[in-house]
Amino acid sequence: MERVIILQSLFIVSFLVMNSCSSVLGYNVPSIFIFGDSIFDAGNNHYKKNCAVQADFPPYGSNFFHHPTGRFANGRTVADFISEFIGIPLQKPLLEAQLDLVNGNQKEYPSNGINFASAGSGLLRPTNQNLGVTPIQDQLQQFKTLVQQKHITKKQIQQSLFLFESGSNDIISYFYPFDAPTLTPDGYVQAMITQVTNFVDQICKLGARRIALFSLGPLGCVPARVLLPGAPVNKCYGKMNKMVKNYNMRLDIFVKTIPIKYPGSFAVYGDVYKPAQIFRANPKRYGFSDVTNACCGDGTLGGLVQCGKEGYKLCAKPNEYLFWDYFHPSEHTYKLISKALWNGTHSQIRPVNLKTLANMTLIHH
Repeated sequence: MERVIILQSLFIVSFLVMNSCSSVLGYNVPSIFIFGDSIFDAGNNHYKKNCAVQADFPPYGSNFFHHPTGRFANGRTVADFISEFIGIPLQKPLLEAQLDLVNGNQKEYPSNGINFASAGSGLLRPTNQNLGVTPIQDQLQQFKTLVQQKHITKKQIQQSLFLFESGSNDIISYFYPFDAPTLTPDGYVQAMITQVTNFVDQICKLGARRIALFSLGPLGCVPARVLLPGAPVNKCYGKMNKMVKNYNMRLDIFVKTIPIKYPGSFAVYGDVYKPAQIFRANPKRYGFSDVTNACCGDGTLGGLVQCGKEGYKLCAKPNEYLFWDYFHPSEHTYKLISKALWNGTHSQIRPVNLKTLANMTLIHH
């Protein structure tokens, strides 16, 4: 392990030395490729005919876009904020970009990257497959197809930033009452990490250099936990958070191995869990008046009805809520997390933050 840390320190030093000569204006990232679930989905599911996991109706999107976009938020997601910080336009969902080509609205795929994320999807193929979502393996295949068709060049891949966040839906599925899990919690988490490893292997072989892998947040605290048997209402679901922490710990360890396994590639681990818990512990300091209930929903904690569905209620000030709907953070929460990932310290994102990663000039092997 010490050897890994020393090697990584050398990596960082060499990158930063090279970086000091690079252009100060703008970042070295022309495009972002985004993979994951509803934390990142910008509307892919809307274009899938038989997909049951949707946010393409009001009041989703109401506080920023002023109309539903398919994002599971009242505004922008972390991927959107990172694009804004870098200074490039927001990425279109793959299926929207494909439709633009088919309809003749565009001649080629957008040059600022593509969003492949699908709400409800997981790292494990069976997760929510009956709901018509796109699992991470298929998102990867969609990306590979565009590379094979020469819509994405090797040079673009080498310069781009890759954002990856998945696993929440797998862990939630583990606690469903009607699917008795065959693996132990530990074995299940290991199966998830195996899929992350496979994903990173594939994108690194295609030339990916800048990779950001984000941890899972405190899933046991989402209002929708009230839908699960045995979950407490007056506190977070400890069993679920324990599993999340196990996954996050293994992901953090895995990230350290990437530059050693793939010289020239560089990966960071973004901690989403800790900031969320800090907001919960000290809400007023971060502009929150409610860190327990969904702003939009109904029933216990607002966790029994999806936002926008029949019988939902909407709070007056969505950005004073940690949770927008029964599963997802508000835009205010996303913004705070994005700032921590962009410009944060080692405890928030490591070994460097996204601003440093975007600034790096990477050696071409």
